[in-house]
Amino acid sequence: MPIVNATEMLLKATAENYAVGAFNVTNFIQMKAVVETAVEKKSPVIIQTSVTPSKFRGPAVFAAVFRAMANNAPVPICLHIDHCNEVDYCKRCADAGYTNVMIDASHHDFEENIRQTREVADYCHTMNISVEGELGTVSGVEDQVVVAADEAQLCDPDLAVEFVDKTGIDLLAPAIGTAHGVYKTKNPVLDFERLATIAGKINGRGPKTPLVIHGGTGLTEETVKKLVSLGGSKFNVSTELKHRLLDTTHDYLVANRDQYDPGKVDKVVLEAISGVIGKWMDLLGSSGRA
Repeated sequence: MPIVNATEMLLKATAENYAVGAFNVTNFIQMKAVVETAVEKKSPVIIQTSVTPSKFRGPAVFAAVFRAMANNAPVPICLHIDHCNEVDYCKRCADAGYTNVMIDASHHDFEENIRQTREVADYCHTMNISVEGELGTVSGVEDQVVVAADEAQLCDPDLAVEFVDKTGIDLLAPAIGTAHGVYKTKNPVLDFERLATIAGKINGRGPKTPLVIHGGTGLTEETVKKLVSLGGSKFNVSTELKHRLLDTTHDYLVANRDQYDPGKVDKVVLEAISGVIGKWMDLLGSSGRA
Protein backbone atom coordinates (compact mmCIF):
# COMPACT_ATOMS: atom_id res chain seq x y z
CA MET A 1 0.00 0.00 0.00
CA PRO A 2 1.53 3.35 -1.00
CA ILE A 3 0.27 5.23 2.08
CA VAL A 4 2.66 4.36 4.90
CA ASN A 5 4.15 5.67 8.11
CA ALA A 6 7.75 6.85 8.01
CA THR A 7 9.43 3.96 9.78
CA GLU A 8 9.97 1.41 7.03
CA MET A 9 11.00 3.87 4.31
CA LEU A 10 13.51 5.57 6.62
CA LEU A 11 14.98 2.37 8.02
CA LYS A 12 15.64 1.37 4.41
CA ALA A 13 17.18 4.78 3.71
CA THR A 14 19.39 4.49 6.79
CA ALA A 15 20.56 1.02 5.79
CA GLU A 16 21.28 2.02 2.18
CA ASN A 17 22.76 5.45 2.98
CA TYR A 18 20.39 7.81 1.20
CA ALA A 19 17.75 10.21 2.51
CA VAL A 20 14.05 10.77 1.90
CA GLY A 21 12.89 14.31 1.27
CA ALA A 22 10.21 15.67 3.61
CA PHE A 23 8.54 18.60 1.86
CA ASN A 24 6.36 21.14 3.65
CA VAL A 25 3.18 22.11 1.83
CA THR A 26 0.58 24.76 2.55
CA ASN A 27 -1.89 23.99 -0.21
CA PHE A 28 -3.05 21.18 -2.47
CA ILE A 29 -1.15 22.34 -5.58
CA GLN A 30 2.07 21.79 -3.65
CA MET A 31 0.82 18.41 -2.46
CA LYS A 32 0.01 17.43 -6.04
CA ALA A 33 3.52 18.46 -7.08
CA VAL A 34 5.07 16.27 -4.39
CA VAL A 35 3.01 13.20 -5.29
CA GLU A 36 3.46 13.53 -9.05
CA THR A 37 7.21 14.13 -8.77
CA ALA A 38 7.63 11.16 -6.44
CA VAL A 39 5.88 8.95 -8.98
CA GLU A 40 7.99 10.35 -11.84
CA LYS A 41 11.23 9.90 -9.89
CA LYS A 42 10.17 6.55 -8.42
CA SER A 43 11.03 7.93 -5.00
CA PRO A 44 9.61 7.46 -1.52
CA VAL A 45 8.50 10.78 -0.08
CA ILE A 46 7.13 12.50 3.01
CA ILE A 47 4.57 15.30 2.73
CA GLN A 48 4.66 17.66 5.71
CA THR A 49 2.34 20.34 7.01
CA SER A 50 3.24 22.84 9.69
CA VAL A 51 0.73 23.40 12.47
CA THR A 52 -0.67 26.74 11.22
CA PRO A 53 -1.76 25.59 7.73
CA SER A 54 -2.94 22.31 9.23
CA LYS A 55 -5.21 24.17 11.64
CA PHE A 56 -6.33 26.64 8.96
CA ARG A 57 -7.49 23.99 6.49
CA GLY A 58 -8.19 21.34 9.10
CA PRO A 59 -6.13 18.18 9.63
CA ALA A 60 -8.97 15.97 8.40
CA VAL A 61 -9.14 17.96 5.15
CA PHE A 62 -5.39 17.65 4.58
CA ALA A 63 -5.55 13.94 5.33
CA ALA A 64 -8.52 13.37 3.01
CA VAL A 65 -6.88 15.15 0.08
CA PHE A 66 -3.63 13.32 0.80
CA ARG A 67 -5.39 9.97 0.62
CA ALA A 68 -7.18 10.91 -2.58
CA MET A 69 -3.86 11.84 -4.22
CA ALA A 70 -1.60 9.17 -2.72
CA ASN A 71 -3.79 6.11 -2.44
CA ASN A 72 -3.11 4.84 -5.96
CA ALA A 73 0.45 6.11 -6.29
CA PRO A 74 2.98 3.31 -6.94
CA VAL A 75 5.46 4.74 -4.40
CA PRO A 76 5.42 4.90 -0.58
CA ILE A 77 4.11 8.26 0.67
CA CYS A 78 3.74 9.51 4.24
CA LEU A 79 1.79 12.48 5.67
CA HIS A 80 3.56 14.21 8.56
CA ILE A 81 2.70 17.01 10.99
CA ASP A 82 5.85 19.04 11.59
CA HIS A 83 7.04 20.72 14.80
CA CYS A 84 3.82 20.36 16.75
CA ASN A 85 4.38 21.44 20.34
CA GLU A 86 0.88 20.54 21.53
CA VAL A 87 0.30 16.97 22.67
CA ASP A 88 -3.45 17.22 22.06
CA TYR A 89 -3.00 18.49 18.50
CA CYS A 90 -0.55 15.68 17.75
CA LYS A 91 -3.28 13.26 18.79
CA ARG A 92 -5.85 15.12 16.70
CA CYS A 93 -3.65 14.81 13.60
CA ALA A 94 -3.17 11.11 14.29
CA ASP A 95 -6.92 10.65 14.59
CA ALA A 96 -7.46 12.61 11.35
CA GLY A 97 -5.24 10.34 9.27
CA TYR A 98 -1.68 11.68 9.42
CA THR A 99 0.74 8.76 9.28
CA ASN A 100 3.72 10.37 11.03
CA VAL A 101 3.66 12.89 13.87
CA MET A 102 6.37 15.15 15.27
CA ILE A 103 5.98 16.21 18.87
CA ASP A 104 8.44 19.03 19.49
CA ALA A 105 8.81 19.37 23.24
CA SER A 106 12.48 20.36 22.92
CA HIS A 107 11.82 23.75 24.54
CA HIS A 108 11.03 21.95 27.81
CA ASP A 109 13.58 20.43 30.17
CA PHE A 110 14.83 16.94 29.38
CA GLU A 111 12.42 15.04 31.63
CA GLU A 112 9.36 16.95 30.42
CA ASN A 113 10.48 16.46 26.82
CA ILE A 114 10.61 12.73 27.51
CA ARG A 115 7.20 12.74 29.21
CA GLN A 116 5.36 14.57 26.43
CA THR A 117 7.13 12.69 23.65
CA ARG A 118 6.41 9.34 25.30
CA GLU A 119 2.73 10.24 25.65
CA VAL A 120 2.44 11.00 21.94
CA ALA A 121 4.43 7.91 20.96
CA ASP A 122 2.28 5.61 23.07
CA TYR A 123 -0.90 7.10 21.60
CA CYS A 124 0.24 6.99 17.98
CA HIS A 125 1.75 3.52 18.10
CA THR A 126 -1.67 2.01 18.83
CA MET A 127 -2.64 3.22 15.31
CA ASN A 128 0.63 2.22 13.59
CA ILE A 129 1.62 5.88 13.26
CA SER A 130 5.31 6.68 13.57
CA VAL A 131 6.58 9.48 15.81
CA GLU A 132 9.46 11.95 15.53
CA GLY A 133 10.96 13.67 18.57
CA GLU A 134 13.55 16.42 18.86
CA LEU A 135 16.49 16.78 21.24
CA GLY A 136 18.35 20.07 21.38
CA THR A 137 16.83 23.08 19.66
CA VAL A 138 17.10 24.21 16.03
CA SER A 139 17.47 27.97 15.62
CA GLY A 140 15.28 30.11 13.37
CA VAL A 141 11.55 30.30 12.76
CA GLU A 142 9.41 27.29 11.85
CA ASP A 143 5.75 28.19 11.96
CA GLN A 144 4.93 28.76 15.66
CA VAL A 145 8.34 27.66 16.93
CA VAL A 146 10.87 30.50 17.27
CA VAL A 147 14.40 29.91 18.60
CA ALA A 148 17.02 32.67 18.66
CA ALA A 149 20.46 31.68 17.39
CA ASP A 150 22.06 32.34 20.79
CA GLU A 151 19.45 30.17 22.50
CA ALA A 152 19.81 27.11 20.27
CA GLN A 153 21.23 24.05 22.01
CA LEU A 154 22.98 21.18 20.27
CA CYS A 155 22.00 17.59 20.94
CA ASP A 156 24.02 15.69 23.54
CA PRO A 157 24.91 12.27 22.02
CA ASP A 158 24.62 10.39 25.31
CA LEU A 159 21.29 12.01 26.14
CA ALA A 160 20.13 11.14 22.63
CA VAL A 161 20.47 7.44 23.41
CA GLU A 162 18.57 7.85 26.67
CA PHE A 163 15.90 9.96 24.96
CA VAL A 164 15.28 7.36 22.27
CA ASP A 165 15.13 4.53 24.80
CA LYS A 166 12.77 6.30 27.21
CA THR A 167 10.39 7.79 24.64
CA GLY A 168 10.10 4.90 22.20
CA ILE A 169 10.20 7.30 19.24
CA ASP A 170 10.70 6.04 15.71
CA LEU A 171 12.67 9.05 14.41
CA LEU A 172 15.06 11.44 16.15
CA ALA A 173 15.74 15.03 15.10
CA PRO A 174 19.05 15.95 16.78
CA ALA A 175 20.07 19.60 16.77
CA ILE A 176 23.49 19.82 15.07
CA GLY A 177 23.65 23.47 14.00
CA THR A 178 21.22 23.64 11.08
CA ALA A 179 18.57 26.37 11.14
CA HIS A 180 15.05 26.99 9.96
CA GLY A 181 14.45 29.72 7.40
CA VAL A 182 17.21 31.41 5.42
CA TYR A 183 20.80 31.02 6.64
CA LYS A 184 22.47 34.32 7.53
CA THR A 185 25.83 33.12 6.21
CA LYS A 186 26.77 31.12 3.12
CA ASN A 187 28.66 28.60 5.23
CA PRO A 188 26.73 27.82 8.43
CA VAL A 189 28.75 26.02 11.08
CA LEU A 190 27.41 22.50 11.39
CA ASP A 191 28.65 19.90 13.85
CA PHE A 192 29.26 16.96 11.52
CA GLU A 193 31.19 15.07 14.18
CA ARG A 194 28.25 15.32 16.56
CA LEU A 195 25.90 13.87 13.93
CA ALA A 196 28.32 11.02 13.24
CA THR A 197 28.62 10.27 16.96
CA ILE A 198 24.85 10.24 17.45
CA ALA A 199 24.38 8.01 14.40
CA GLY A 200 27.02 5.63 15.69
CA LYS A 201 25.53 5.39 19.16
CA ILE A 202 21.97 4.87 17.93
CA ASN A 203 22.31 3.10 14.59
CA GLY A 204 25.85 1.76 14.72
CA ARG A 205 24.74 -1.86 15.05
CA GLY A 206 22.12 -1.55 12.34
CA PRO A 207 19.23 0.80 11.60
CA LYS A 208 17.12 1.41 14.71
CA THR A 209 16.01 5.03 14.88
CA PRO A 210 16.49 7.07 11.68
CA LEU A 211 17.86 10.60 12.12
CA VAL A 212 16.18 13.74 10.81
CA ILE A 213 17.88 16.86 9.44
CA HIS A 214 15.87 20.05 9.81
CA GLY A 215 16.67 23.25 7.91
CA GLY A 216 17.61 21.93 4.48
CA THR A 217 17.05 25.16 2.54
CA GLY A 218 20.26 27.03 1.72
CA LEU A 219 22.74 24.24 2.39
CA THR A 220 25.27 23.50 -0.34
CA GLU A 221 25.06 20.23 -2.26
CA GLU A 222 28.34 19.16 -0.69
CA THR A 223 26.96 19.79 2.80
CA VAL A 224 23.73 17.92 2.07
CA LYS A 225 25.61 14.90 0.75
CA LYS A 226 27.89 14.89 3.80
CA LEU A 227 24.94 15.04 6.20
CA VAL A 228 23.34 12.10 4.39
CA SER A 229 26.59 10.12 4.42
CA LEU A 230 26.84 10.63 8.19
CA GLY A 231 23.39 9.24 8.89
CA GLY A 232 20.73 11.83 8.08
CA SER A 233 17.89 9.88 6.46
CA LYS A 234 14.93 12.31 6.59
CA PHE A 235 15.70 15.72 5.13
CA ASN A 236 13.26 18.58 5.72
CA VAL A 237 12.72 21.25 3.05
CA SER A 238 10.27 24.09 3.64
CA THR A 239 11.55 27.63 3.06
CA GLU A 240 12.73 26.99 -0.49
CA LEU A 241 9.26 25.75 -1.46
CA LYS A 242 7.56 28.80 0.08
CA HIS A 243 9.88 31.15 -1.78
CA ARG A 244 9.43 29.31 -5.07
CA LEU A 245 5.64 29.37 -4.75
CA LEU A 246 5.43 33.09 -3.99
CA ASP A 247 8.16 34.18 -6.41
CA THR A 248 6.64 32.15 -9.25
CA THR A 249 3.18 33.55 -8.55
CA HIS A 250 4.50 37.12 -8.40
CA ASP A 251 6.50 36.81 -11.62
CA TYR A 252 3.56 35.31 -13.49
CA LEU A 253 1.15 38.02 -12.35
CA VAL A 254 3.58 40.80 -13.26
CA ALA A 255 4.11 39.32 -16.72
CA ASN A 256 0.40 38.66 -17.31
CA ARG A 257 -1.41 41.64 -15.85
CA ASP A 258 -4.36 41.26 -18.22
CA GLN A 259 -5.09 37.63 -17.29
CA TYR A 260 -7.40 36.57 -14.47
CA ASP A 261 -7.24 32.79 -14.71
CA PRO A 262 -6.16 31.17 -11.40
CA GLY A 263 -5.82 27.83 -13.18
CA LYS A 264 -2.90 29.17 -15.23
CA VAL A 265 -1.19 30.32 -12.05
CA ASP A 266 -1.70 26.86 -10.55
CA LYS A 267 -0.01 25.26 -13.56
CA VAL A 268 3.12 27.41 -13.44
CA VAL A 269 3.36 26.96 -9.67
CA LEU A 270 2.96 23.19 -10.05
CA GLU A 271 5.78 23.07 -12.58
CA ALA A 272 8.06 25.26 -10.45
CA ILE A 273 7.49 23.31 -7.24
CA SER A 274 7.93 20.00 -9.05
CA GLY A 275 11.32 21.17 -10.29
CA VAL A 276 12.50 21.94 -6.76
CA ILE A 277 11.29 18.61 -5.41
CA GLY A 278 12.85 16.62 -8.24
CA LYS A 279 16.18 18.34 -7.66
CA TRP A 280 16.10 17.38 -3.99
CA MET A 281 15.17 13.77 -4.68
CA ASP A 282 18.15 13.41 -7.00
CA LEU A 283 20.46 15.12 -4.50
CA LEU A 284 19.33 13.00 -1.56
CA GLY A 285 19.67 9.80 -3.57
CA SER A 286 16.04 8.70 -3.18
CA SER A 287 15.23 8.72 -6.91
CA GLY A 288 14.69 5.18 -8.15
CA ARG A 289 14.50 3.74 -4.62
CA ALA A 290 10.74 3.09 -4.50
